[in-house]
Amino acid sequence: MDGKSGMKTYFGGIEAGGTKFVCAVGGGPDDIRAEERFPTTTPDETIGRAIAFFEAQAKQVELAAIGIASFGPVDPNPTSPTFGSITTTPKPGWANADLAGAIGRAFGVPIGFDTDVNGAALGEHRWGAAQGLDTFIYLTIGTGVGGGGMIGGKLMHGLVHPEMGHIRPPRGWDNGDFPGICPYHGDCLEGLCCGPALAARWGQPAETLPSDHPAWATQAEYLALALVNFICTLSPQRIILGGGVMGEQQLFPMIRQRVQALLNGYVQSPAIIDRIDEYIVPPGLGNQAGVLGAMALGMATV
Repeated sequence: MDGKSGMKTYFGGIEAGGTKFVCAVGGGPDDIRAEERFPTTTPDETIGRAIAFFEAQAKQVELAAIGIASFGPVDPNPTSPTFGSITTTPKPGWANADLAGAIGRAFGVPIGFDTDVNGAALGEHRWGAAQGLDTFIYLTIGTGVGGGGMIGGKLMHGLVHPEMGHIRPPRGWDNGDFPGICPYHGDCLEGLCCGPALAARWGQPAETLPSDHPAWATQAEYLALALVNFICTLSPQRIILGGGVMGEQQLFPMIRQRVQALLNGYVQSPAIIDRIDEYIVPPGLGNQAGVLGAMALGMATV
């Protein structure tokens, strides 16, 4: 599509993660014109690098909109005076950072803004594992744990936005000897299951743990307990599990088996009883779910 300038029109996407930013310009999974990744440092430096990336691209293409899928908590309410800001994040220096405002002022185009998990969910709905569904969950397990998705075809919002990573899973079965690392709640799901929590509990980085290490059975149990709660509360048509920790493929069969066992036949759906492999799945967009989801947030503004 050609824009007013006669140049081809594209959309920008920013996957704003607590560890790294991914910026891209394109039109979808098969049409990524440019992409850049860089560490999340201070707000001024990191947002400045994002602006520099899009300024370079805007010399060659017309940007119709930019979507931002951000780590949080965030303010996603367009009517709020702090819309587009990161709020009570424990990440040093980023509390109250005005992310969407800074990008919007730099380019004067519509800005789509939501949580990183809601963004990834939108990308999966448009191009990935949630196509054709109107009620589903996207959960990421990585540096942190977060969840989002759709209910009735709309991204999940309300008082603020879902904080699925901060539910409190049952303890005791694991002896309760690990206090968790969440600075707000200690042993919430994120405090027990994120990558840094695994490293703190087992004394080595998660990616170095062998596939038969007892850490993975413990991880699968925590995640299955969480998923059962989400299934009983939201009745999702599918659950998508992404993030770096879910790169450990042995987790999927363990989680599926424990979800079935914990539900104990109560939810009488063939999706769970007969087709659990198609019900709890990895992202269809792989590790591009976040940045493509951000791009989809931009597309939704025009």
